[in-house]
Amino acid sequence: MKDDNFLRENNARHLWHPMGHPGDLQANAPTIITKAHGSSITDIDGHTTVDAVGGLWCVNLGYSNDVVKDAIAKQLYDLPYYSAFGGTTNPMAIEASYAVREMFAEDGMSRVFFTSGGSDSVETCLRLARQYHRLRGEPNRTKFLSLKKGYHGTHFGGASVNGNNRFRINYEPLLPGVFHMPSPYPYRNPFDEIDPAKLAQNIAAAMEDEIAFQGAGSIAAFIMEPIQGAGGVIVPDASFMGLMREICDRHGILMIADEVITGFGRTGDWSGSRHWGVQPDMMSMAKGITSGYFPVGAALMNDKVADVFEKSDAEGAIFHGYTYSAHPVGAAAVVACLSETLRLDTKTNAAARGAQLFDGVRKLAEKYDIIGDVRGGHGLMTGIEIVSDKAAKTPMDNDTMKRIHKAAYEAGAMVRLGAHNILMSPPLTVTEAEIDTILSALDTGFAQV
Repeated sequence: MKDDNFLRENNARHLWHPMGHPGDLQANAPTIITKAHGSSITDIDGHTTVDAVGGLWCVNLGYSNDVVKDAIAKQLYDLPYYSAFGGTTNPMAIEASYAVREMFAEDGMSRVFFTSGGSDSVETCLRLARQYHRLRGEPNRTKFLSLKKGYHGTHFGGASVNGNNRFRINYEPLLPGVFHMPSPYPYRNPFDEIDPAKLAQNIAAAMEDEIAFQGAGSIAAFIMEPIQGAGGVIVPDASFMGLMREICDRHGILMIADEVITGFGRTGDWSGSRHWGVQPDMMSMAKGITSGYFPVGAALMNDKVADVFEKSDAEGAIFHGYTYSAHPVGAAAVVACLSETLRLDTKTNAAARGAQLFDGVRKLAEKYDIIGDVRGGHGLMTGIEIVSDKAAKTPMDNDTMKRIHKAAYEAGAMVRLGAHNILMSPPLTVTEAEIDTILSALDTGFAQV
């Protein structure tokens, strides 16, 4: 590897980064992370912090799981690559599909289609949802419903069902026939409804109205995150997902649960959908499936969907896939990661440490008026909405958000900014002491502004 001077000199000069302005990143060079261990990361200057972001909602097992690393290394020597196209497969792909299906059998899932990440997985679900209806003799079911504030990746399909204009506006026009319902977000919603249960009923009524307007026979699927992650850790009322499921069933609309963030223990259970007692028709997965050690995603289907494809004529052929679908090294990472996830019972620690983080942030909210809303309470997903005027709920300006971020980082915690929200999703192996460090660093950041 090149020396530190080379790295500093060329930082952001040739590489465009995701979710950032190229010019701004050249003027304000990104932090260079050089090492990581456990729940901590170290930058090029030797400064070590607790990674309260967990990479990007994904490093569930922490940065030092030798079982996963060894499985990847061994597979590289045995079979570094072969495709799953053209009637071929590999042993690890078979094992990985079994392991994923076993983990989500309780959610009604029975089939697995491997992808290269979350955006691919969402795209796969959307495409297969349309094909499902064609195979059933309803080719006019092409439209999609989703929620505002939802995040579903960056492909054209995923960006189209996204509910945040930051990920849409520069790339429009997007996929036609996509319609967005209000988010189950008591702090800000068009109904001015602060009661989560009443808000859920209002959104259900709005969805019924939209379905009636569009025509139920034109709608393929409804997609939602069981807990909205990138939108600000928006936790719906316990009734909400069940209401959406009932509406979908009544109108013949598939339900897709986007579990890219919420799957594999992040919420304190193996899926987010289980918190609400709902079995979707399809699930999009990624992130925790390999703890970020290798780029893998998956689209999961229940028997209702699978039977239509498997019992169809030639039209049931899936002309969709990726060069790296069921990549043997990725599949080895999946098998090892899920084995470790179950052995360590990470969902239990996620629930305990998540409660500690959530309660700690709520105490900070009593201390600082700039904290407008605190959201979470289900595993290691916590969102803090920062405001400049608490009574008016005025979003905090970007420069102040950056000051908070910098101060928290210097005090020992890497957090993530999402507009005027602070988002936290530490590794599921994070310790009690490390959560205390995160809370202390936030306290320092808030005190400085």
